[in-house]
Amino acid sequence: MRRLLLSALGAFPAGLRAAPAGLNGHAVRGGRPAAAPDDGLSGTGGTAPAPDRHRPSPGRGRGDTVRAWTELFRVSALFSVPGDALAGAAAVGRSPGRGTALAIGASLCLYEAGMALNDWADREEDAVDRPHRPIPSGRISPSAALGAAGALTAAGLALAARAGRPALAVATGLAATVWAYDLHLKHTKAGPAAMAAARSLDLLLGATATATATSTAYAGTGPGPRAPRPMRLGAVPPTGPDNVARAAATTGSLLAALPAALVLGAHTYGVTAVSRHEAQGGSTAVPLAVLATTTALAAAVLATHQRQRPGEPATPGLATTAPGSSYRPDHPHHPAPPAMPDLGAPPPGTYRPHHHPHHPAPPAMPDLGAPLPGTYRPSHHPHRPTAPALTPLLLTAFTGAYLRTAGPPLLHAALNPSPPLTQRAVGGGIRAMIPLQAALAARAGAPGSGLAVMALVPLARSLARKVSPT
Repeated sequence: MRRLLLSALGAFPAGLRAAPAGLNGHAVRGGRPAAAPDDGLSGTGGTAPAPDRHRPSPGRGRGDTVRAWTELFRVSALFSVPGDALAGAAAVGRSPGRGTALAIGASLCLYEAGMALNDWADREEDAVDRPHRPIPSGRISPSAALGAAGALTAAGLALAARAGRPALAVATGLAATVWAYDLHLKHTKAGPAAMAAARSLDLLLGATATATATSTAYAGTGPGPRAPRPMRLGAVPPTGPDNVARAAATTGSLLAALPAALVLGAHTYGVTAVSRHEAQGGSTAVPLAVLATTTALAAAVLATHQRQRPGEPATPGLATTAPGSSYRPDHPHHPAPPAMPDLGAPPPGTYRPHHHPHHPAPPAMPDLGAPLPGTYRPSHHPHRPTAPALTPLLLTAFTGAYLRTAGPPLLHAALNPSPPLTQRAVGGGIRAMIPLQAALAARAGAPGSGLAVMALVPLARSLARKVSPT
């Protein structure tokens, strides 16, 4: 009995050494603090966002450094950027090309520059409201974030310059808007408008870069004609090397893409307005107003598609050109288009001096209704459809996906304006930009670009589970 008592007393201090009390009053097992009891206010079991639980310490290794930069850049939101350029190219009736690729690269750089600059400017505020972010947690230094913002801005402008001077001018305005928003306008009433202008300029950048690159391709660099790039029906005609004509074409491209840019800017305005309450919550009217705006934008996209676009055939499924003409420039067996009457020629039967049956007839005026040589027609045969029959269905599906992604989180945030639900509404608004861009591309007659944009949705959704887009 005495031996048993002594052995029990000897094991008692060892048990104490194996499970000392942690700093928060909870036991520590295995050298690490044990999990605190779930109070129902954090993580998946409560209402607080999951990132609040993660408080990584600086200098854990290369893997933690990479994760810190991915959080700083919010890489899950990066998939909402390429659709701007693709929608802009579709708005001017051009197929994506070299200029579109340069615009996408420039947009990605400027977008990430804005993300890094945003966290640098908010580092003191985030130390109180969001201490888990990379800069307040010490995983990334403020100087490194600011340097990354400057380097990415320079890279974005360099890529835009490769697409031409008009594209560089638009990219410069975009970069200035991003820096002005992050450094000053964010905390003013002009903040949502500035962010909306930045997203609209991003779409216009894609339109301008695509149109400028196509114009350069038409101008050529060497002797002899150069094969033009095909265009869709109703495209803005390319220009030659003349600077005045090229400037006019650039202005026409901006005007053609302006409606799509305004739609995307209006959506961005709403998302930014909601994001102003993601840290404190407490706003019901703003999510409701943005939900109404989202519904109106979806209706506008569908309603605009019902109207006949310039140059679109009046009868769906049939292609037409000038009245009374079945001429197709890309069909080898179609006759030449009938010439418009020579308004300067005398009427038939009128005596003309020096008239001889072997003299050539006076040159006819150009047919202003005939398409430009090299202009792409989805169907150069009168009995073939002009566009895929699934285009209206795709547009409806894209618009429905836009409403499905943005609507429910906004409704939940309006019913319960807590910070977690408001953050979820902001994330849904960011992801909803992808189907909206796809709908804009399909509405402009580019269902292929719309499908390419929608292919980014699964990637954005899977990455959003690992890195928050807000």
